[in-house]
Amino acid sequence: MSAKIRLYVEHPLGAGQSIPLEKDQAHYLFGVMRQPLGGHVALFNGTDGEWQAEITEAGKRGGTLTCVAQSKPLQMPPDLWLIFAPIKKARTDFIVEKAAEMGAARILPVGTEYTNSERIRQDRLQAHAVEAAEQCGGTYVPEVCDLQKLSRLLDHWPVERQLMFCDEGEVGQRRFLDAAQEGGAKQGATATPWAILIGPEGGFSDKERKRLHAMQQAHVVSLGPRILRADTAAVAALTLWQQRLGDW
Repeated sequence: MSAKIRLYVEHPLGAGQSIPLEKDQAHYLFGVMRQPLGGHVALFNGTDGEWQAEITEAGKRGGTLTCVAQSKPLQMPPDLWLIFAPIKKARTDFIVEKAAEMGAARILPVGTEYTNSERIRQDRLQAHAVEAAEQCGGTYVPEVCDLQKLSRLLDHWPVERQLMFCDEGEVGQRRFLDAAQEGGAKQGATATPWAILIGPEGGFSDKERKRLHAMQQAHVVSLGPRILRADTAAVAALTLWQQRLGDW
């Protein structure tokens, strides 16, 4: 038994556990995917791993699933944050989706001096993270935090967390490999908490850049010989980090 449809639910999962479906989930399963009674769906909630469940009640406005057997244990991502300045709506959605797919544990939108977007819909972005986890086979959904000022985040920066600062002013200069060797050597790569910081379309201000360069935990890196768009930079940086220090 291997279900092709995966759903994130906010209920405990375990053998024999009944899971009530929300209206949107019922519409998706029965109205869109045409699932019958007795069909199977994979469920996860971010804490109990993945469970295969049987459809035991089906209706237009709701339904019930019953957990049968666990198919995957909980697989936690590396302790990696993605910090980025929001951009246009569709491209911000893209960043959140790819961060969830690529194994970020936490996603933090920040306002910088040159950030174009001053508001986000945190609930909508969190829903995109859920959908990405459903599609990629993950058993964990990263938290998408509400928008906060970059300066405030840096004011309370955890001493142990290393920061991959992707500075467009360093194009073609310093490779991530060098930063990884520095930051991962202290505790062992997988044990060291990290964060990746991607700037806004207008880049970082001189004040922000000076502060980040002065941080003991910050590793200023280049993402290659060309200046990348913010959404491209996020995927490139996550790829470099995962390949060198992550769970790939």
